[in-house]
Amino acid sequence: MSFAARAGRYGMPNITPSLWFDGDLEAAAAFYTSVFPNSSIEGFVRATEAWPNDAGAVVYGTFVLDGQRFLGINGGPQFPFTEAVSFEVLCADQDEVDYYWSALVDGGEESQCGWLKDRFGLSWQIVPKRLYELTEDPDTARSDAAVTAMMGMRKIVIADLEAAADGV
Repeated sequence: MSFAARAGRYGMPNITPSLWFDGDLEAAAAFYTSVFPNSSIEGFVRATEAWPNDAGAVVYGTFVLDGQRFLGINGGPQFPFTEAVSFEVLCADQDEVDYYWSALVDGGEESQCGWLKDRFGLSWQIVPKRLYELTEDPDTARSDAAVTAMMGMRKIVIADLEAAADGV
């Protein structure tokens, strides 16, 4: 059966990001669900005697962040997070940028251009919609000015982007 036939027969599969934690899945899920609205922890599977983990330790579990389901695994230190995978939080305005930036960087570290690592080492991009509007402006002088301004920022500041674009 062809892929198209299977897709039509079964519909689009659910795609669930799976995140590998170093023993702190339960704390991470609690943290993330406290930051994002409409979020919840679905549940955790705890080790029994059959697992190589300590009995009662969280092995894996699922949580939902504003409608997006995630699987978390307490896999150990072998595969730490890197910037090769990040999650973008597209924000409507500066208030949202400020909220998500402050919440997620707490205990983590700032990077540049709206990127940060949270306390668990996961990378996030906190991006205002206005950034895309300015960097995609058909007037290349305006878009270049916005890009240049963004390159000098850690947290994105919309007013500074707009001032740069308007200053050309």
